[in-house]
Amino acid sequence: MTVAVQGRARKERRDREPRAGLIARLRRSYDQHWYAWVMCTPVVVVLAVLVGYPLVQGVILTFTNANSLNVGRTIGVNHIPDSYTWVGFQNYVDLLTGPDNQLVPHFVWTIVWTVVCVVLTVGTGLGLAVLMNRKMRGRAVYRMLLILPWAVPTFVTVFSWRLLLSDGGAVDGLLGALHLPQPSWLSDPLAMKVAAILVNTWVGFPFMMLSFLGGLQSIPSELYEAAEMDGATPWQRFTQVTLPGLRPVSSTVTLLGIIWTFNQFNVIYLLFGSNGTDSVQILVTYAYQLFFGQMPQDYAGSAAVGVICLSLLVVFTGFYRRWMSRNEAAA
Repeated sequence: MTVAVQGRARKERRDREPRAGLIARLRRSYDQHWYAWVMCTPVVVVLAVLVGYPLVQGVILTFTNANSLNVGRTIGVNHIPDSYTWVGFQNYVDLLTGPDNQLVPHFVWTIVWTVVCVVLTVGTGLGLAVLMNRKMRGRAVYRMLLILPWAVPTFVTVFSWRLLLSDGGAVDGLLGALHLPQPSWLSDPLAMKVAAILVNTWVGFPFMMLSFLGGLQSIPSELYEAAEMDGATPWQRFTQVTLPGLRPVSSTVTLLGIIWTFNQFNVIYLLFGSNGTDSVQILVTYAYQLFFGQMPQDYAGSAAVGVICLSLLVVFTGFYRRWMSRNEAAA
């Protein structure tokens, strides 16, 4: 009681005191935790050089009409200076309302791609984690086999699937043996989207499974025993004990899965190469296509797409964390 009263009095005293300015708070933090500031300084410097500088340069580039024809370059002994000009928000206007109208279809497909892939990877990972958490013979072997898709380098996995999905490949052979249609997985637009989602799920589910498996092993077994003694069915134990116990893990891995899938470049590009149809390109591969896949190379447009991707993820992450904090407070 004394501690509670003292804590409340201290809080009320802090509420009455005017909040110090940013400089004063930084100085006070440095005086109290100078060792932490010293240890973090190298990391901050490296991040500023490797992330901050290119980011600022990219944002500046979006307000110009820079392309491969007007950017300064050196040819032999001759140096051609920059000749691009400042165009303000014209690149963003062109992307959103321009005659090509390319951003909206890529944005819609990116959202569909992200939602479907995250649902499949999280669902598959959770199901396998629950299965692998049960006592069974050869569980260690099964776990090792299920981790293999994650342990193998991504480009090896994607190239393997490219061979399997090619016309006349193993997948078509299996479908033919079952008397099912054999779509052109690497050329038909709809089949390409299905193939990309399946391959990305194959690449991503082991991480989800391992994360959920770690979360399952942190749930006390006494909770399951108490629920079983109360007569709870397996489904009720799953919904009332397992899912609430996995909430901290699931919120984190879902957020990571959304960010990774939204920016998943490897699967789309390696599976279909530069010959893939435009309809299967997500925003990051579309930005790559603008930068490297056409002449003249549109540096400003590519940077604008990158800034839009970053802005979308920052806004989504802010709303998602606020929503999770509100749910945790209500639980």
